[in-house]
Parts: sequence; structure tokens; C-alpha cells
Amino acid sequence: MVKNGGVLQIGTTVMGVGDLGRAVSFWMQVLDYVPKRPVAADDDFTILVPRSGDGAHLALDLSETPVQQYPRVHLDLYAADQSVEVARLIGLGATRVDWDRYPPDPDFVVLADPEGNKFCVIDKS
Repeated sequence: MVKNGGVLQIGTTVMGVGDLGRAVSFWMQVLDYVPKRPVAADDDFTILVPRSGDGAHLALDLSETPVQQYPRVHLDLYAADQSVEVARLIGLGATRVDWDRYPPDPDFVVLADPEGNKFCVIDKS
């Protein structure tokens, strides 16, 4: 048995996208992230990192796989003021998803990025 000598932690979440440039632009604005390395016109993969400080990385990978109606993995974005953030994200190109699996009195809103990838905005209060 191989031991890793410590506790594992998630460093990067990878998301498939159909238009890398559009996805990079959207997620940079949403998260205030920057590319880890310059993005070239012919790139099919990039990693976005926090503009300052530590934090999880978001990798965007060119994919031909269709978006799932009920994704098995998605991002939860925590918001101090959920309604303000939802409005900001919609202004950046996100769309509100007509989610049929909301529980009574949910603390989250389901949105989709311009690629159709679903994510949640969680009310931290």
C-alpha cells in the first residue's frame, strides 16, 4: 500500500467547455481569477487561479461532451448577499435555471454559465 504522507486536498476543479475563450472571460469575471499562464488562441485547456491569495483553481478544458441536465459534479459559490451576486452573474451572462429539484425554502439558486454548465449560488447567511 502506498501512503501519501498527508491529507489530500482538492486543488483544481476541471470543467468541460465548448468555447474556451468565452468560458475564460466569464469565469475570470465571476471569480476575479486570472490565467495561471497566458492563454494562446489555439489552447484547449487553461487553469484559472485567484488574482491574489490562495484558493482553489478552476481548469477549463475544451470538450465535445454535452452538458448534463443533472450534473454529477458542480460548483457551489458562497455569497454574503445572494440576490446581489445572482444579479451580477446574470449580468455577466449566466442564466437562471428552472430547477425542478429545489427543496422547500432553498438556500441556493441554480444558474448556468454561458456554456450551460450549472452551478449554485449559496446564501451564506
